[in-house]
Amino acid sequence: MRRYNILLLLLALLISTTSCEDIDNHRLPPVAVNIVFSTLGDWTTYGVAGPGQSRQFIKAERIPAGYFYKESEFTGFGGVLLLCDPNGSYTAFDLACPVECRANIRVEWETGTQQAGIMRCPVCGSRYDVYSYGTAVSGKALEYKYGLEPYHVVVGNSAPPYAAVMR
Repeated sequence: MRRYNILLLLLALLISTTSCEDIDNHRLPPVAVNIVFSTLGDWTTYGVAGPGQSRQFIKAERIPAGYFYKESEFTGFGGVLLLCDPNGSYTAFDLACPVECRANIRVEWETGTQQAGIMRCPVCGSRYDVYSYGTAVSGKALEYKYGLEPYHVVVGNSAPPYAAVMR
């Protein structure tokens, strides 16, 4: 019986150490991220209103058009993708592909897959599921276990600011 228990313990240890695969979603340089929606009106105009919607923020390129970036606002390494998943949860990721690790190589919505949450790097071809924590689903990113860099989103504060995206 003791031998059986030891074998079970060793088997459980082997399974636990081989089944958990770490995802590296912090490969990009640690650049400041701070986007503040001071009022509900700002959020309504420039945020994302509901499930399946997304918006990109790239300060250097003045995206989105018409958004007034404050001096204290920063949009990460390659820009910020702000989105609302099908369950109504708000999330944000850096747009830079973690395989390419260059600010000007950004993931894009794969044609016809925005509702499915799949983004693709135009250079390496890696595909990411932004509705599943930005994890890689194919390409070099899956092979290397790289995920998109996540950012924090706070929405619906009772006091200003109404919403914010930050590191």
